[in-house]
Amino acid sequence: MGFPTHRPRRLRTTPALRRLVAETDLRPRHLVLPMFVKEGATEPVPIASMPGVVQHTRDSLRKAAAEAVAAGVGGLMLFGVPAERDATGSAGVDPDGVLNMALRDVRAEVGDDTVLMSDCCLDEFTDHGHCGVLDADGRVDNDATLEVYAEMAVAQAAAGAHLVGPSGMMDGQVGMIRSALDEAGHADVGILAYTAKYASAFYGPFREAVESQLRGDRKTYQQDPSGIRESLRELALDLEEGADIVMVKPAMAYLDVLRAVAEASDVPVAAYQVSGEYAMIEAAAANGWIDHDRIVLETLTSIRRAGADIVLTYWAAEVAARLD
Repeated sequence: MGFPTHRPRRLRTTPALRRLVAETDLRPRHLVLPMFVKEGATEPVPIASMPGVVQHTRDSLRKAAAEAVAAGVGGLMLFGVPAERDATGSAGVDPDGVLNMALRDVRAEVGDDTVLMSDCCLDEFTDHGHCGVLDADGRVDNDATLEVYAEMAVAQAAAGAHLVGPSGMMDGQVGMIRSALDEAGHADVGILAYTAKYASAFYGPFREAVESQLRGDRKTYQQDPSGIRESLRELALDLEEGADIVMVKPAMAYLDVLRAVAEASDVPVAAYQVSGEYAMIEAAAANGWIDHDRIVLETLTSIRRAGADIVLTYWAAEVAARLD
């Protein structure tokens, strides 16, 4: 029996009814705020392609982190912008490097009141901008890079990270980091695995944010945007190697991948709403073409609906403060 007996609109007539039957919720705890800290900065540096986002000083980072935690965000993901770079990204493993100092600062500021995450990758720290060390032919050396990731993860754990986030898409990175953390006495530090990270055009503004030195591209180690089977293979490998959380990046153009990963994963699933996604919405809103606040909530809800338990987004603190 159909219309007029069946009228689905009955459940849409009031805000209370819509709230009662809502299938997908969005709460502050679901949101993680990515943050940038710039070595030597004396005041926050605006990022032109990401309006409202800055490269923090150490002091402004602590303040912004505390404010985000007070708003209820589920976590913070830190990225470092060093003053000097070299071929091996040595500033990334230096206990006194910008990222490790920032981790100590923020952990001292907020303690265990949020989940502190660290980007465990070399791209911010290398003078060639790649996510690993290069061999004699200028190619990223997977296995040599794993050794550096292991050292980097241990340094980040010692600095206070609750979760380390290997984002370089090196084969074996999760297992190598897990072994290194355990051997160093950091068995309680988890791994947020960048399981499906695509060679995407959506990362452009991020490269300004970290002052990337990239020459060429990352297509030999990040995934091709046309594929999904490869993501499920990467998922199986990361789970086998001990990933505690798995992630899809970017988010909005890869909701089908996110859904497939969520259906196959037996650990929590994250998605990263990346810089290009943020920049497009900010630009369109600045031109008056879209309703900023509604679009932000709609996109975040779509990522949750597709299966993400956790969403990394540059709007995390703003949205957390607005949610009831």
